[in-house]
Amino acid sequence: MKPPLRALPALLLCLAGCGAPSGTPPAPGAAAPAILVRGGGPDPDSLDPQKARGFEAQSIVRDLCEGLTTLGKDAGVAPGVASSWDVSPDGRTYTFHLRGDTHWSNGDPLVAEDFVAGLRRLVDPATASAYAQYTDVIANSGQIIAGSKPVRSLGVAAPDAATVVITLNAPAPYLPTLLSHPSTCPAHRPTLAANPGGFAKPGVMVGNGAFVLTEWVQGSSVLLTRNHHYWNDAATRLDGVRYLLIPDENAELARYRGGELQVTFVVPRGQFDWVKANLADQLHVHPQLATYYYGFNLRRPVFRDNPGLRRALSLVIDREKLAQLVLRVGELPAYGWVPPGVDNYSSQSFDYAKEPMADRVHEAQALYAQAGFSARKPLSFELRYNTGEVHTKLAVAIASMWKEALGVDVHLAQAEFKSLLQDIDRGDVEMFRSSWVGDYNDAYTFAQYLKSDFGVNLPHYHSDAYDALLARAAAEVDAATRRALLERAEGVMLNEHPLLPIYFYVNKHLVKPEVQGWYDNVMNVVYSRDLSLRAIAPNPTPP
Repeated sequence: MKPPLRALPALLLCLAGCGAPSGTPPAPGAAAPAILVRGGGPDPDSLDPQKARGFEAQSIVRDLCEGLTTLGKDAGVAPGVASSWDVSPDGRTYTFHLRGDTHWSNGDPLVAEDFVAGLRRLVDPATASAYAQYTDVIANSGQIIAGSKPVRSLGVAAPDAATVVITLNAPAPYLPTLLSHPSTCPAHRPTLAANPGGFAKPGVMVGNGAFVLTEWVQGSSVLLTRNHHYWNDAATRLDGVRYLLIPDENAELARYRGGELQVTFVVPRGQFDWVKANLADQLHVHPQLATYYYGFNLRRPVFRDNPGLRRALSLVIDREKLAQLVLRVGELPAYGWVPPGVDNYSSQSFDYAKEPMADRVHEAQALYAQAGFSARKPLSFELRYNTGEVHTKLAVAIASMWKEALGVDVHLAQAEFKSLLQDIDRGDVEMFRSSWVGDYNDAYTFAQYLKSDFGVNLPHYHSDAYDALLARAAAEVDAATRRALLERAEGVMLNEHPLLPIYFYVNKHLVKPEVQGWYDNVMNVVYSRDLSLRAIAPNPTPP
């Protein structure tokens, strides 16, 4: 019988450095636990699968829980807790077959009803999940979120302990990939019932992933230890994972070079040339399905009622110059919302994407004047962004472009990531920096973000025409027609400028030579369960 996690006290001491590159040496004759140390970015907003909203948080949650499906190393859908699934001829009913021997981290059996509970919790208005609309393709999801139908009416059922049946409003060939997202993870019902105020805490949280939450020091680190009840524990090679919470890119690089961590969350652009020259064998750069943007708060009158002004601000941003002089690591200038590389989709662009900058500035100045602004009466607003070197450099550069071309006065304000999200949620911003990372490889994950009723539609964009096109696309069986509808929807949105796309991401990591099994993909998802550490021979002692 496998030992419970409580029988592993040595691992609980690893937060102080055990197993880390610069940790305390183990006692003579004792093997050090294999603890991978990864950069985690800023503090997670939550580690509750149904409530975590930041990519940084979800990266950790993927180690703590597993859905019916998961992602393969190439970011394609792969079996998770479900070993296989079937789809009805009309594409509206999916039947998932669970593995025969799956358990929670405390040893309890993991059953189909736990997935029903997790999906119901996701759409339950009482949960207030920003991802509630994520599964709007499931039957009755929208009505439940709106409060017009009970949670139990969600189109998810467990006819037996090993079978989950999901009924859809319309065919959704991307459903298996969608179900790899952490927000669709199962819920351990006894823990949820005993901790209604929050269960994502060390010593409380019960998960079903390859690791379990052991310690969380706010602003410092998150420690996960191996879950010996995970269905594929035999393939796990790490005893634990420690995420260092380092929001500053330069500080993270310094700690990487100092041996404190083995995988970085990012690579600072300001030192990218040095990294390429000195750490090329440890550098990983790969395209990513993610868009960096500035969002307008469309609840504020000056931006809400003036699409011409929003267009003017976009026109004068020289995205090529930003890519060449500020970003400098292969990011593509973004003149549309959906990144290139999405399956079965042609990314759309602003109609001025290829116009000379002089012509764009001329049009922008005319629109600026039409909106009632001038040198004597300049537009003035605050741009708020989270702390980070690249965010500051971009904000300074873009504010300078607005000032030079239009005379706009922009106040730049930094905030910690959590505080920025809170400010946006309260509507206490005028313009803000954010990004959207595709949750699965389909254009709908980007289109859905700007649906008027989607929980993380941060600009609060509302367009009846846009919503109608998305509704038609969601109900469409023919792939070519669905694609055309989504492309039309993106065109409608771009014409109205509810946000300003700045660039399309590439993911960038430094990975130490002792980390084995690292891979890159367009989703920027690398599960710790797939990695291992090899011993590094110490440098010989000089004579």
